[in-house]
Amino acid sequence: MKIKLALMFLCSVLLFACNSENAVKEKESYDVTKNSLLKKEEKNPSAFITVTGNSKKNIVGQTVVKGTLVNKASIATYKDVNIQLDFYSKTKALLETDKETIFEIINPGESQDFKTKYFAPKGTDSVGLQVLGAKVIKQ
Repeated sequence: MKIKLALMFLCSVLLFACNSENAVKEKESYDVTKNSLLKKEEKNPSAFITVTGNSKKNIVGQTVVKGTLVNKASIATYKDVNIQLDFYSKTKALLETDKETIFEIINPGESQDFKTKYFAPKGTDSVGLQVLGAKVIKQ
């Protein structure tokens, strides 16, 4: 009876020991993957941030650009996003290019709306938006 009890105790200790080793290995593997992904997201913010928007003229004659920035990164949090605004004519000829910084913090999976006003060049029909880069908030 004592031998059976001792044998069951020994088996249960071995089972719990194996599970803790697996948990440690899984956590280490997760941390390595997480750090690798974070480095990739830090290296190229413009690949993980998308910008969409539209434009219209206001009463004063300014072009008002309303847009949304979306952070598609899994881990990285971005701030101070640099965007490029391209002003096009009706024939899609590039009239002017401007750069703007959106001073907001965008967490992973979140979106941020913005609005900016410009005196666009004469003949502007549409505005193109493109993300140039952003700063990464260190965690």
